[in-house]
Amino acid sequence: MLVLTRKLGESIAIDDHIKIVVVQIKGKQVRLGIKAPKETKIHREEVYQAIQDQNTEASQSDFNSLSDLSAELNKKDD
Repeated sequence: MLVLTRKLGESIAIDDHIKIVVVQIKGKQVRLGIKAPKETKIHREEVYQAIQDQNTEASQSDFNSLSDLSAELNKKDD
């Protein structure tokens, strides 16, 4: 892990397309601004982990086909 020290208003460049700027420092919190291409997905770590967990769970489902999934969903509506 690369560890850098930055002051308020200073930034970090990642490749040619991503820039992270220290926007505010308040007590033990640091507010960061991120400039990146629109197609770059940026999430807080806990949100990213929840997405990964949901994807893993969905990929391990017991449904063999879309029709099986549709039938199961229709059961829940009844």
